Amino acid sequence: MSFRPSPQNSSASLDARFEPYTDSINPEPEDTNKVNVHVQPVRDDVGRPAPPWRRVSTDSAWTSSPNEDALSEEPTHKKRSGRSRFLRGLLRTIVGILVMLGIIQFVSIACGIVLSFFPDEYDRAAKNWLSSTNDTSIQDTTHWPTDVSRDIIPVACHSHNDYWRRVPLYSALQAGCIGVEADVWLFDDELYVGHTTSSLTRERTLQSMYVNPLISILERQNPITEFQPSLDTPAHGVFDTDPDQSLIFLIDFKTAGAATYHAVVEQLAPLRERGYLTHFNGEEIVSGPITVVGTGNAPFNLIDADSSYRDIFFDAPLNKLVDFPEDSDSEPEPESNPLNKHTNDLGQGQSGMPYKITATTFNATNSFYASISFRAAIGFPWPFHFTQKQMELIRRQVRIAHAHGLKVRYWALPSWPRSLRNHIWRVLALEGVDVLNVDDLVGATKGEWNTRIFDWWP
Repeated sequence: MSFRPSPQNSSASLDARFEPYTDSINPEPEDTNKVNVHVQPVRDDVGRPAPPWRRVSTDSAWTSSPNEDALSEEPTHKKRSGRSRFLRGLLRTIVGILVMLGIIQFVSIACGIVLSFFPDEYDRAAKNWLSSTNDTSIQDTTHWPTDVSRDIIPVACHSHNDYWRRVPLYSALQAGCIGVEADVWLFDDELYVGHTTSSLTRERTLQSMYVNPLISILERQNPITEFQPSLDTPAHGVFDTDPDQSLIFLIDFKTAGAATYHAVVEQLAPLRERGYLTHFNGEEIVSGPITVVGTGNAPFNLIDADSSYRDIFFDAPLNKLVDFPEDSDSEPEPESNPLNKHTNDLGQGQSGMPYKITATTFNATNSFYASISFRAAIGFPWPFHFTQKQMELIRRQVRIAHAHGLKVRYWALPSWPRSLRNHIWRVLALEGVDVLNVDDLVGATKGEWNTRIFDWWP
């Protein structure tokens, strides 16, 4: 662009000062001695933004100081914005994982509910017991008179609330459990089986659900044939693979202890007459195919009263067993009269108890189990493992019970998550607990107690 000075300034000196154009709202007073040179700004085409290089150079040249401060804070703002985006992303990831776990849990529970309506492998196989007990004929070389329990290996587990199962008694036997449980209620001289009075029916009695089926099974396991003209003594038990294994029949007295005890003694007569009951003859324990143990409101004073014969044994309170003195030569404290100041109907290990318990109160001649609630005695293993104090308590209780000749049983074990339940089973078995109180027959008898990821779901 050419520049031509105005005519009136043509005589001006060639060394006149040129001032650059400034876009200021407060221009300085015009100096008549200066030559003002106004440079026409470059115009861009209408509707088209200025090139980036021009916008950048303009901002850098004409930005005021507050804007410069803002630019200096821009990196910090970007850091904070980046941190916020990271935290939001992390939060969304965690929420997504929790939602997925919730969906998996829901599906798992739904599947478990659906599967509960179908019989498991033990329930299906239990039908073999029902059919075999009514047919003792030998059809081919693959069968024999005592094959009803073929291939079943006894497992030291107790079928808790056995009467709740689809096929009571038989499902537990098919699983190999060496113990079953029945809650009995005395009404009109009859013993009914059920968890509560609202669940009782006329058909579900101690005789129909347990005594009569056990007689049928044991008669099948002790046949009279041309090769076996007389019964063995003692009689064979329910398991063909281990005929000497006695089935522990735990009877939980739900009604008044004394009256229920006499009714139980009467209804066990068919088993007693056939020599199927483990009993104390006044001198020693004679093992039989069935060992009856009274719990709940079972009165210890009546069980222990007859010193010459008894075939119902007590479920002693594990936490009240008195340790024998370390000095074997010292005599234990004298025992009070068991009939003195005893109390009745107080629950497991509390009914008909003597006023004073000593180291000789409970022994193998009057008791079989030494039991207690795991939740009350040991507590929940938190966080998912036993503390040193809990382990010491378990070992002490096991040691004292075994010193008295009793079998240790903990009830009210945690059942979920399954990995924790399996861990508890494994620890108790290793520490010498004799019988595991179980609801899940398949989980208990398969022996697969290793922790797996899906064990955290039902």
